[in-house]
Amino acid sequence: MTPPSSERIRAVDWLRGLSVLVMIQCHALVLLRPDLRQGPITRQLLRLDGLVAPAFLFSAGFALALLLVRGAGVGSLGQRLGRNLRRIAQVLGVATFVNWMWFPVFREPRWLVRMDILHCVGLSLLLALPVTAGLASRPRVLRGVTLGLALTTFFLSPLGEALGGPWATALNKSTGAVFPLLPWLGFVWLGTYVGAVAGERGRRGLVRSLVFVGALGCAGWLAAKPLQALYPAHRFFVTNPSNAAERAMWVCIGLLALVALESRVVPGGAPSRLRRFLETFGTSSLSAYVFHLTLLYVRVFGLCFEALWGNRCGWGLYAVLTGTLILLTYGLCRAFDALQDTARRPPWGWSRLTGGGPGGKIASPR
Repeated sequence: MTPPSSERIRAVDWLRGLSVLVMIQCHALVLLRPDLRQGPITRQLLRLDGLVAPAFLFSAGFALALLLVRGAGVGSLGQRLGRNLRRIAQVLGVATFVNWMWFPVFREPRWLVRMDILHCVGLSLLLALPVTAGLASRPRVLRGVTLGLALTTFFLSPLGEALGGPWATALNKSTGAVFPLLPWLGFVWLGTYVGAVAGERGRRGLVRSLVFVGALGCAGWLAAKPLQALYPAHRFFVTNPSNAAERAMWVCIGLLALVALESRVVPGGAPSRLRRFLETFGTSSLSAYVFHLTLLYVRVFGLCFEALWGNRCGWGLYAVLTGTLILLTYGLCRAFDALQDTARRPPWGWSRLTGGGPGGKIASPR
């Protein structure tokens, strides 16, 4: 096997960061007057917003496979597996917390398992983890398996609309799920495929795999009519494989553009303010999700965007308030990151007592 590269692929962080910004803009649409929310500008924004969930799920699968394939290559698979399990537990924990914020979970416990985007991300990663970890040392096999699982998930999604009973809670929208596993799990499998290629082949492999998946997506997009006729009546813009193919195509095109942009960044150079801004959202997307929803819908120290300006804004005020919401979310993410860094540091004077030097390593006794 080709030795995996350990270089961080920042283009994926940028993709997540851009997705967070678009997500905040999308949720802030509740500030617009109802007549503007029905207009042509909003419809175009919603088309762009439709790429947020695929980008998040794709990035999650990509990171999972990239880290585990690299871990298998350097003998640290077990350690990285544990980190991923903790991360998945965090995502599901935050997902449950968000449901608790919005719904009367103590009177109606069913709301605890309502599938929103974080539940979808967490459960999808939980399903992908054993497959990815089990095949991480054989990335070529992993690539074939995950690509097959992605295509199977997309092609079965329209049929999943007819499922009832307990399966419906997680697999379709019949019980109120916002992001059920069908078809969204397919984007995690696609990301896992691309991440496995990048983990084994580096950046060249990443570019080739994105071109390949983008071409598959374009073919599926062009085959919209036959794919629609292949199934019984279903929600085309939710579960049809052609719709998923189009979204995957645009995600791959966007990531290819970001990879090309990253190639022009001087290695080891100090990041610009814009890059730090974007990477903060990319690496703290979970925090950004919670913070922006809290600012938007929950009254904190008298501030609640939706209560103060919901359904009242024209485009100018909407733009100002959305920018303010983004900046406040950014500030909270930076503060939370600093708090976490402080919590990870050893107590004051610990390095002196243990003989640790500036790098945090314990000095060898003489």
